[in-house]
Amino acid sequence: MPDTPEAVPTMAASPAAAAASPAPAPAARPAPRPVPVRIALPAAAGSGLALLLAFPPYDQWWLAPVGVALLAVSVHRRALRAGAGLGAVAGLVCFVPLLSWTNIEVGSVPWLLLATLQAGYLALLGAAAAYASPVVDRWRWSWPLLTAVAWVGQEALRSRTPFGGFPWGRLAFSQADSPLLGWAAVGGAPLVGFVVALAGGLLATAAWRSWRPVRPGALAAAGGLLAAIGLVLLSGLAVPPPPAATGPEVTVAVVQGNVPRLGLGFNSQRRAVLDNHVEATLELARQVAAGQRPAPDLVIWPENSSDIDPLANPDAGEQISRAADTIGAPILVGAILRGPDDRPRNVGLVWQPGTGPGEVYAKQHPVPFAEYLPLEPVVRPIGQAITGEIDRVAGFAPGEEPGVLAMGPVMVGDVICFEVAYDDLVRDTVTGGAQLLVVQTNNATFDEAEARQQLAMVRVRAVEHGRESLMASTVGISGFVGADGRVYDATGFFTRDIPVRTLSVADHRTVATAVGGWPELVLAGGAVAMLVAAFLARRPTSTIERSQ
Repeated sequence: MPDTPEAVPTMAASPAAAAASPAPAPAARPAPRPVPVRIALPAAAGSGLALLLAFPPYDQWWLAPVGVALLAVSVHRRALRAGAGLGAVAGLVCFVPLLSWTNIEVGSVPWLLLATLQAGYLALLGAAAAYASPVVDRWRWSWPLLTAVAWVGQEALRSRTPFGGFPWGRLAFSQADSPLLGWAAVGGAPLVGFVVALAGGLLATAAWRSWRPVRPGALAAAGGLLAAIGLVLLSGLAVPPPPAATGPEVTVAVVQGNVPRLGLGFNSQRRAVLDNHVEATLELARQVAAGQRPAPDLVIWPENSSDIDPLANPDAGEQISRAADTIGAPILVGAILRGPDDRPRNVGLVWQPGTGPGEVYAKQHPVPFAEYLPLEPVVRPIGQAITGEIDRVAGFAPGEEPGVLAMGPVMVGDVICFEVAYDDLVRDTVTGGAQLLVVQTNNATFDEAEARQQLAMVRVRAVEHGRESLMASTVGISGFVGADGRVYDATGFFTRDIPVRTLSVADHRTVATAVGGWPELVLAGGAVAMLVAAFLARRPTSTIERSQ
């Protein structure tokens, strides 16, 4: 007997029966699947690691698109909760070490709370990208664009919430050494971040597609994607450089006086910090008198260079006057002043030779939980239970005007410390007439990695607004930044130094300065449109469609 049964003959169906029988249903296509969890989870962790390594002090800018791509691939076609979980993994791997400098003085709990909060925004991004999967599956070539607008939307939200936001770790701030930096002059940090994420979306598209079996069409598509990625990464080089500065040149000195010791304890040595900056300025004056250094037109001291209120303490004021009169130039002093409401203000105070205190800029964005306590009646008891350092928070009052200050022959745009991360605060100084950008900061409570991350932000701002810029720190890193983003005369960390450089004064406006927040608004609006499209794509088919 044969191993298989013989076919049983059947009678032909009548035409009427054939007409009455329903047509066979087409075979159901298998539901599209995400990558396996054993791949998705390491990919999400790898995303966070790649993003981390793109930032200073590692400076591997090219890894930022890789990080974007890995997260996009890991969350595609997943449920909302799974997408959020994978986004949180990427966020924690990135932000916990990136923000480790916050742990140096205040302990691990505030550091981990801040890192977890920032990771939460990547969790939202992961959920949103997972939700948009049906749109990507229907129109595969939309994936790069959807990925890019989703990142801009996430960063826009993170830069504003809660309590004014915390824009540290934006994609643009990893690109100070990248060819993409030129886009900052067109659309600011949001456009740079968009282009980085667009390259990441192209990588995700290339990685997702199955190239086997190898066909000529597949090879052509692969080559096209790789060429597109290369063009995106080099596209910033095509942005025209800023016009040459037409204003006068000014010689600027940055005084990095150093502190007796790093850490929060430097505040107990307030007079020593002030004396360090006075003595360093007097040393510069001696070098100028000896013909060893050029005479500066203005001198920049860092944030917290005089935590003794020089308006209320005559002795401190006399010391600063001595320095200004000897060097013969106005000094921008980082000072703590008491306002009429007796609340402290973190300010940049112009001290003129011969006449003393002049114009003042008060920091507009005090750092929540460091310089003031939001929701203080609730937060302070909780903070005291977690860490005694909460009692150091002094309740700084915010300023209300942009930091545009007249110093000798130039208008200076001043922002203080973390304010350099906020787009509108820097732009307001330029639209207010600033010809040079100054960032006063105090890194004595952090470390060199934080200082390098901050200097990268200064580089983005210099290109964004076409202004030569500088960063003045108590302990480093201080230095000058050209309008093309290059760094000059950078100082070492925890050292005393006095770099002096002649800078060009600019009055023009870049496209980014002119358009302001519109690029971010439009691109973040694209993220909202993505979610709407995903909602429509996920709707059940209509009754008519089901009956067909």
